[in-house]
Amino acid sequence: MKQTLSKRIQTREATVAVVGLGYVGLPLALRFSECGFRVVGIDVDAERIAQLARGETYIARYGNARIAQALKRGFDATGDFSACRKADAILICVPTPLSAQREPDLSHVRAAADAMLPFLRAGQLISLESTTYPGTTEEEIVPRVQRRGLEVGRDVFVCFSPEREDPGNAQFPTQAIPKVLGGATAACLEVGLALYGAAIDRVVTVSSMRTAEMVKLLENVHRAVNIGLANEMKIICDRMGIDVHEVIRAAATKPFGFVPYWPGPGLGGHCIPIDPFYLAWKARAYGVHTRFIELAGEINSNMPQWVLGKVADALNSRGKSVRGSRILVLGVAYKKNVDDLRESPALELMRLLAGKGAKVAFCDPHVPELRRGVHEAVPRRSETLGGELLARQDLVLLATDHDAFDYDFILSNSALIVDTRGRYLQPASNVVKA
Repeated sequence: MKQTLSKRIQTREATVAVVGLGYVGLPLALRFSECGFRVVGIDVDAERIAQLARGETYIARYGNARIAQALKRGFDATGDFSACRKADAILICVPTPLSAQREPDLSHVRAAADAMLPFLRAGQLISLESTTYPGTTEEEIVPRVQRRGLEVGRDVFVCFSPEREDPGNAQFPTQAIPKVLGGATAACLEVGLALYGAAIDRVVTVSSMRTAEMVKLLENVHRAVNIGLANEMKIICDRMGIDVHEVIRAAATKPFGFVPYWPGPGLGGHCIPIDPFYLAWKARAYGVHTRFIELAGEINSNMPQWVLGKVADALNSRGKSVRGSRILVLGVAYKKNVDDLRESPALELMRLLAGKGAKVAFCDPHVPELRRGVHEAVPRRSETLGGELLARQDLVLLATDHDAFDYDFILSNSALIVDTRGRYLQPASNVVKA
């Protein structure tokens, strides 16, 4: 079975099914399509399926032309999991959020696995890409395969290969990001290497699926902890009257032993605000209290509240309160130059400001409209940036520093700016660093 499947992959006869067509699954599906595989995308969001069928994208950086080319090559998007029956490889790219108790929520993984289950057959590769705690693939995917009477490593091949997408980073498209891969058995690893090696420039194999699961968590914990340190340094520098961005820029001139991480209004994206809690939760089962990780999470989670305080202080210095003030939030995506709103601290800032009675509006050239309401007092449509709009505001809050903004124009036309990103390097009487 291993030789047969590997040959189908090598000759591009294999069909690849990608379950979950979000910020991870869609680029992966497009990449395999471009490499000559027949690809079927499966998603429970009917609106996404309809858009793809029309050749339209819902993620700006993957333009309509790229979708149209994939359709010409045979790419098909569906909400029907029976498409898994004809697939030789099934790649699971569904969300792994946190519960209300900040514990791992594997409901999407379990739902996808259960929906696939009736259509699993011998001669398939199943790879989980969703970020999760060590042991998930062994505990959630392998038993379901076995319930079908299929032997892992002989009939069906199971792997874990964590996604590593960096939205908005043109330097590292999907194929240029090394792929970490762990298999349930040596045969599983071999088949997984054949598949990913056909589409990704470099595949890094590790000794087990648990190791691969831990690799992704370490990557994101590393960033969360260092960003937490940068955010704490920002608070310290603010109290001392020092510009933390100037400090970091100067420290970064050291050619060894220092890597710059930048503070902000909080953490966003699906990975960094969430994944450390997956590891902390799993570590407790082994009697380990992850104090360092949880402290960084606490610091990062509290940054919107700290920014709110800076906004209140800035308005107070002009004899105004948050209640009743007109506040324009610049940028609502979680980082610059993307349209990704997942866990964006800007949304939390708008909720907090509206909750305090501010008259909140937003402007984001990448997000013309919010699909879901943030607060009943916050409009869903983005404003068009102009001199009159800026002049009407009591305060402009720079939450996400998109390159599309004209920062000199904003500076010249705004009475008061709170800059959470360190975009304004030179002191100005109407700029408050936050």
